[in-house]
Amino acid sequence: MIYISQLQRQQIWDAYGRTIGRVHDFLVNGNDQNHQRLVALIVGSNPQSQRFIPVSQVASLWPSITLKVSKDHLQAYQPSGKELALIDRLLDQQIVDIEGKRVVRVNDLQLARSGDNFLLTGVDVSFEGLLRRLSLEKVGAALYKLFKKSWEPHVIPWDTVASVEHDDPLRLRVSQARITTMPPADIAAVLDELDYHTSHALLEGLSNETLADTLAESSSEMQVALLSHLDPERAADVLEEMDPDEAADLLADLPDLTSEQLLELMEDEDAEDMRVLLAYPEDSAGGIMTTEFAHVPSNMTVGEAVEFLRQSPDAQEDEVMFYVYILDEEERLNGVVSLRNLVLASPGESLEKWVDHEVIHVSPLTHQQEVAYLVAKYNLLAVPVVDEETQKMLGIVTVDDAIDTVLPTAWKKRLPRFF
Repeated sequence: MIYISQLQRQQIWDAYGRTIGRVHDFLVNGNDQNHQRLVALIVGSNPQSQRFIPVSQVASLWPSITLKVSKDHLQAYQPSGKELALIDRLLDQQIVDIEGKRVVRVNDLQLARSGDNFLLTGVDVSFEGLLRRLSLEKVGAALYKLFKKSWEPHVIPWDTVASVEHDDPLRLRVSQARITTMPPADIAAVLDELDYHTSHALLEGLSNETLADTLAESSSEMQVALLSHLDPERAADVLEEMDPDEAADLLADLPDLTSEQLLELMEDEDAEDMRVLLAYPEDSAGGIMTTEFAHVPSNMTVGEAVEFLRQSPDAQEDEVMFYVYILDEEERLNGVVSLRNLVLASPGESLEKWVDHEVIHVSPLTHQQEVAYLVAKYNLLAVPVVDEETQKMLGIVTVDDAIDTVLPTAWKKRLPRFF
């Protein structure tokens, strides 16, 4: 393998052994390929007098950079503007390791020959790569041997990294597409490590749904910082994509004027849900509940109930659906059936056969610690919240929100997303 650090400032020789100049940088094509092809060498450091030598005229890069032609027959490479300068734009930059799900620093770049082509194959993020850059490789190897440690570069394959320079729209779009394949929790961790300009540029390319999921996995401080730097209309759209309880918590952390502005920009139904949740104390069942839950009317067969859920917008919004609640025409809670029993029951059976009418529930003003106690005592995955006066079901508190007082938020977010 060849490393860029071995080629920097090396002399270029033509086919007859005459010097051309020293290599300043290397250009690869800007296409989204697993291994990007080297297309040109940049000769000279002065932008006004730089020359571009096409790689098609290069015979070898290592141990010396030699050309196939004489200096009198050199052809000039004409950059299209889509190329990537390896030394100028990648060395010492932050990139995202998609497989490792982390931000790393580029200490060196690895090239390989494939037929007549030279390919960018990997990124060395190791301390050994930095020593190689500083021409201290032999000293480092000797010290490693002295302390009986192995000398191994840590090279990440190029097809598993994303270059996230905020001032490079071409490659940023490619990076955004790659990063969105990562789980939201990992995207949140990556954003936390990036500088402001880079993280902001990366956010611009994420869909509202992906950004909403990412915010849900972020700390409250990062949520506020990220949302505050979005256009208000887009911020409102992102909040609409979040679970109501998560969105309400985020709005509560924003300044009152900002929060009200975003509520005004949201759809009326979503804004009403937010206002209802914000009206309750933040450590109460009403303050931590979500208004999205699956429910069916009574007096149905099992098959009819399943079909009702398939068509129900409320059921489609319910991301937990461990339980299906039985509501009457006044939306009062009459019972609950587990989704497991509903799926296993015969379609022609009466739903009533599987309904539990003794439902553990709480009022919207029940303290969060009491809700957590009930969750633990009865091994519940969600607790319905019922208005004491009307008996109308208002929402549910999921187990993750109930235990938020027991486990710190940072630890809670590391739990498997079963809910």
